[in-house]
Amino acid sequence: MLGVMSDDVLIFDRHAVRLHRDRAARHGITSVADVLDELAGRLLDRLDDVTRTFSHALDIGGRGRIAPLLRARGIHTVSCDLSPSMASLSGTPCLAADEEWLPFAPASFDLIVASMSLHWINDLPGALVQIRQALKPDGLFLASMPVLGTLDTLREALSRAEDSLTGGASPRVAPFATLQDGAALLQRAGFALPVADQDEVTLLYTTPMALLHDLRAAGETNAVRLRDRSIPPLSLFPLALSHLTQEGQPHMQARLRLAMLTGWGPADSQPKPARRGSGQVSLADILGPPPREPG
Repeated sequence: MLGVMSDDVLIFDRHAVRLHRDRAARHGITSVADVLDELAGRLLDRLDDVTRTFSHALDIGGRGRIAPLLRARGIHTVSCDLSPSMASLSGTPCLAADEEWLPFAPASFDLIVASMSLHWINDLPGALVQIRQALKPDGLFLASMPVLGTLDTLREALSRAEDSLTGGASPRVAPFATLQDGAALLQRAGFALPVADQDEVTLLYTTPMALLHDLRAAGETNAVRLRDRSIPPLSLFPLALSHLTQEGQPHMQARLRLAMLTGWGPADSQPKPARRGSGQVSLADILGPPPREPG
């Protein structure tokens, strides 16, 4: 049974996460559909490298982009999201569900996909354990999540601007894990053959404000529990955004650095490393005798 987390380890305000996703879903996320489709396609391209077929999939937080692509492959797909409004964008069957308390029986799915939906979870290790338990043996888990380096210029610009105006800075961009964290979390959660590799997407904007509008449209605005909830100085965002625009450049860049995670439900048929000390052949025998000295 999963333990109850104390408040001091709750980084994110899950109620705010749900409200942000509800608001984004009500507006249809059409303004960021191209970006979300690109991210979904990059993740699902990994299915083409797998020889086995899948019949029952779970889409976690796919914002209506993942489920149609899986169904087009002939895979029966159930979608869930913390936000009921966002879940409904994926079509039926869908349900509202907290990623930290998944309501699925063990071994329910042979494929689980989480596209850009894990980074607002407080108990990510516990959520990954539940995902692994919901996988059938030899089932596949695919996920993408932003990692350290994502929106780093925006974070720095906001911190500099707020510090210059108020003498201090509050967190206005979510903290991100590292790529190495992703691989370690998969292994800790009990996935077989865990892999975490890096992908990067660079978005171009004509104005810095357009980046903030897209974050809002995707339901990705600040939900850190310790965020400053007071009204910021009127000059904060104009000053911060002025740091993002380079003189002479027609566009500003926003970088998304992604961890692409792959893990399998453990199964007896999978290759396993040999037990330490079980080798029967000496490395010296394989390499042969050392070359003779000349003369």
